[in-house]
Amino acid sequence: MEPQSQNLKTIPLLSLGRFHISEEYGFLLPNPLKELPDHYRPWMEIANKLPHLIESHQLQAQVDKMPLLTCQFLQNYREQRLAHLVLSFITMGYVWQKGETQPKEVLPRNLALPFVEVSRNLGIPPILVHADLVLTNWTIRDPERPLEIRNLDVIFSFPGEESLRGFILVTVLVEKAAVPGIKALVQAVNAILQPSQNLLLQALQRLRLCIQDITRTLGQMHDYVDPDIFYAVIRIFLSGWKDNPAMPVGLIYEGVSPEPLKYSGGSAAQSTVLHAFDEFLGICHSKESADFLLRMREYMPPSHKAFIEEIHSTPSLRDHIRSSGNGQLLTAYNQCVEALAELRSYHITVVTKYLITAATKAKGRRPNYVPGPPLALEERGTGGTVVLSFLKSVRDKTLEAILHQSD
Repeated sequence: MEPQSQNLKTIPLLSLGRFHISEEYGFLLPNPLKELPDHYRPWMEIANKLPHLIESHQLQAQVDKMPLLTCQFLQNYREQRLAHLVLSFITMGYVWQKGETQPKEVLPRNLALPFVEVSRNLGIPPILVHADLVLTNWTIRDPERPLEIRNLDVIFSFPGEESLRGFILVTVLVEKAAVPGIKALVQAVNAILQPSQNLLLQALQRLRLCIQDITRTLGQMHDYVDPDIFYAVIRIFLSGWKDNPAMPVGLIYEGVSPEPLKYSGGSAAQSTVLHAFDEFLGICHSKESADFLLRMREYMPPSHKAFIEEIHSTPSLRDHIRSSGNGQLLTAYNQCVEALAELRSYHITVVTKYLITAATKAKGRRPNYVPGPPLALEERGTGGTVVLSFLKSVRDKTLEAILHQSD
C-alpha cells in the first residue's frame, strides 16, 4: 500500500453516485418510465401516434386542439424526464411536419408553456436533446435477457420505422458500452488522489478496452440503419433552429418570449461520454470546436455537466504521468488516446456514409419521402456544425495529445 499524500486528503474522491450516474447504465436513465399521470393523457395520446400523425399531416391540427396543461402534477424527476421526452418529440414533429420548406415558426402556447416549464425544472433547453432521444427513450422487453438490440425498444418514434429504432437503440448500446470506461475513469482519478500507480495502470488499460468496445458497438449502425432513410426521413426531426438556414431567425415560443429563441438540434456532441474522456485525458480542441463542445454541455442534464467539470478540476493525468517517469503509464495513456482517435475516425466513416454519400444519392432522385431530406443542412450535422471538418479537427487534436518520452 502506498501512503496517501497529505495534501490530497482534503479533495473528495470521485464517485458516480454524487452525479446521479448509474453504476449499471452510466448516463442512461435506468428503466425509464413509459406512462405519465392521467392528467397528461392528451400529450400521451398524441406522442404515441406521432409517426402516423406526421405522415398524414394531422399532427399540427391535433396539437392546436390540445389543452394547456400545467407541469405541477409531475411528481418526481423521472416523470419530468418523460414529460420532456414527450413534449420534445411533439415539438419536433410539429415544427417539421411539412419539411424544411414550410417549418412552423411559432410553437403554440399549449405546447410552448409546459415545455419551457419542465425544461427549466430539469435545467435543459426546450428542444429535443440527446438526453431525450437516447437516454430516456429506451425500454427492455425482457429483463431476464441480455441488453442487446433485439431485447430493446424505443418508447416514442418519428417516421423512419426500423431505421429510426436502430439509430436510437444502437446509440443506447453505445452509452451502455461506455459504462466500464466511466468507472475506469473514476478509479483512475482516485488512483491519482490516493496515489497508486498500479491501480492507475489497471484503470487506463480498462479505459482503452472500453473505448475499443464503443467503436465496435457503433458499427452496429450499419446493420440496423438504412442511410437513405436516415438522410431523407429521420434527420429533419433531429434538426434545431440555431445555425439552420431553414429557420434563420429561430422559433417563437408563444407565451414565453416575443422574440424567437434559437436552440441547436440533437447531436452526438451532447453525449457526456466523450466530454468526460477528453477532460480526463487532457485533450485540447481548436477554439471553434471547443466552443461548440462547450455549448453542447448546456444541452446535458446539469448533474452530467457537473461530472465533466469535476473531472476538469481534478489533478492533471498528463502531469501525473510526466512526473511519474513510469513508462508503463505513459504507454497505457497513449493507447487510450489512440483508441479514442480511432473511435473518432470510425465516427467520420459512419457520418460520411449516412450524410455525405446519402446526400449525393438523394440529389440524383425525386424525393418520395415525407417531408423530404433537409437540403439546408446538407453538409451540416443536426447540431449545426459543418460536420466533417469539425469531426476531423476533433480527431486530429486527439492524436496531438500523444505523450513522448521526452515530454
